[in-house]
Amino acid sequence: MGYWQPQWRSLGRGGWRGAAVVHLLLWCSCIVRSETTQNFPGSSKPKSSVGVQLRLQGSGQMLIDNGLLQLTLSVPDGNVIGIQYNGVDNLLEILNEESNRGYWDVVWNLPGDPIKYDRIQGTTYKIVTQNEDQIELSFVRNGSALTNQTAVPLNIDKRYIVRRGCSGFYTYAIFDRPEGWPDIEMDQVRIVYKLQNEKFHFMALSDDRQRVMPMPEDRVTGQPLAYPEAVLLTNPINPELRGEVDDKYQYSCENQYNRVHGWISGDPPVGFWMITPSNEFRTAGPVKQDLTSHVGPITLSMFVSTHYAGKEVGMKFNGGEPWKKVFGPVLVYLNSVPPEEDLSNLWQNAKAQMYVESATWPYNFIESEDFPPSEERGMVVGQLLVRDRYITEKYMWGGFAYVGLASPGEAGSWQRENKGYQFWYRADRKGNFIINNIRAGDYNLYGWVPGIIGDYKYEGNVTITPGSAINLGILVYNPPRHGPTLWEIGVPDRTASEFYVPEPYPTLMNNLYTNNKQYRFRQYGLWERYADLYPENDLVFHVGVDDYRKDWFFAHVTRNLYNYTFTATTWRIEFELKTVHKTAGYVLQLALASVTESDLQVRFNDLSIEPPHFATGKIGQDNAIARHGIHGLYWLYSIPVPSSQLRRGSNAIFLTQARAINPYQGVMYDYIRLEGPPEL
Repeated sequence: MGYWQPQWRSLGRGGWRGAAVVHLLLWCSCIVRSETTQNFPGSSKPKSSVGVQLRLQGSGQMLIDNGLLQLTLSVPDGNVIGIQYNGVDNLLEILNEESNRGYWDVVWNLPGDPIKYDRIQGTTYKIVTQNEDQIELSFVRNGSALTNQTAVPLNIDKRYIVRRGCSGFYTYAIFDRPEGWPDIEMDQVRIVYKLQNEKFHFMALSDDRQRVMPMPEDRVTGQPLAYPEAVLLTNPINPELRGEVDDKYQYSCENQYNRVHGWISGDPPVGFWMITPSNEFRTAGPVKQDLTSHVGPITLSMFVSTHYAGKEVGMKFNGGEPWKKVFGPVLVYLNSVPPEEDLSNLWQNAKAQMYVESATWPYNFIESEDFPPSEERGMVVGQLLVRDRYITEKYMWGGFAYVGLASPGEAGSWQRENKGYQFWYRADRKGNFIINNIRAGDYNLYGWVPGIIGDYKYEGNVTITPGSAINLGILVYNPPRHGPTLWEIGVPDRTASEFYVPEPYPTLMNNLYTNNKQYRFRQYGLWERYADLYPENDLVFHVGVDDYRKDWFFAHVTRNLYNYTFTATTWRIEFELKTVHKTAGYVLQLALASVTESDLQVRFNDLSIEPPHFATGKIGQDNAIARHGIHGLYWLYSIPVPSSQLRRGSNAIFLTQARAINPYQGVMYDYIRLEGPPEL
């Protein structure tokens, strides 16, 4: 077997910019929706004006044809078993069983029981819509009639839509739990597409994350590393990949940026893309990280997962509570170019289509009463300001704040919320926000501001009714603050990206990130570099002398002694105080960007004191250290520091991560600040 060399250079950060481009894309959307839509701008192929047709393909198969693609579905299962496009009989892996090509699946369990894997198979089907402009099919599984013990007890309705002139198909699912049904826990809901590995060798996730990928066989012949997902390629089919590490978690992405990703075939020149036009149906907010595409070649659409967060963001249904949610629709988009054309245009076109899909959300062609169109939704506008008199006496704009609506809860609860819908907007530099197309319901409005600690929550509920437009006016966030800043370490942005991320081992690199410092944290094995940098003694940081960008390791990890035996590590912050006010208290603001099975203990000027002055207790299941994430869930602790624990002159704060069972336990700090008494 040969391997395919890329026929274009990596793409830069340029592309669609500015208001003029937005207008252009909206104009393009009119073309995309018309009968004469082209699958790729500028292609030499004739435009398709063929109406959408539906026909049975023998026993157990149904084919939808719109003149651009032919989609074959199993009946009544509702699996995607064939995608014919641009002269390729099937873009999916034909060597796989038909049920293992394109499918929905769920990971779930009964409380206290082991997890179960359920590849969702419909038991009945029906034609929802059939005309020349659109066909929508429904594949239903009734959860009350299940005999398979691995099947999650939910009513599930999988839908597929093919439209005239659309070079792709839409899919979504309605999950329904009637009142009184059994208690369950559900940790993953996703769609999986497995493509022909003889054709799709190049993967693209963003302008600056694109590469030729290994083959599945390369992982089999490679050297297993610390966990099954990570493999060192020792004898790959493409010799240029020898010596690299492959790990699907190196290609994870935050929800807010996970809008289009997929694969490119060089012969024939075809792109296969997963386009997600909205994040409203994903769980845990805009900065939740999740999988995208990886070796297989596999493309995913992740709706629910515990990745980079743990069971805290898994769904738990108790006491017979009813629940219903629509996951999607998402678009599986296909494009092509003539053989002589630059293949990079496939990525550019997929991006353009993503903007078109986002601009036309919510879709007006979905035939389900559970998916409300735009006129049945509402909007919220306002402006977020910040009041922190120890920064300035004036109100500050909540510049580029994340502002969103999610299910009612405590401040910050949105990052663990998983059953409802969430609607987020990135404010402008003055803190203005406009949240459109909100489903009717009761919400809380949440927010956080880069550069400011803590979480904002609007004091009342926000009730959205069809067609409502709510102006909340000026909102003021008063972040946690006890007194003036005496010193600080880091930047309060909920990540550890500003700290020192070391170079990876030369023999354990992913070359995609070799020259890209922004993504260096995605490299494998960085946790082991701590012992190289601090072979005898743990990290000591001198306030006012050291630079956190160079002298603060990005992850507070355990130390490997020998034979996979680990010990706790203690970091020390040394600082000077000219005076200590004996009658006033101090506060240590401690913000964590990620925690994995840790107990972080804090001591002031006495390492031996027991119990410690403060301890988090065992917290966190992010696993972001092993999975190459620079953050997981956000934690903030405002720790009172009596003046008796400080002294004039030299002081030390000891940070001990006390749990040490494996190399992946630890914390990533976001920001640390010592505040003096209010009267200072």
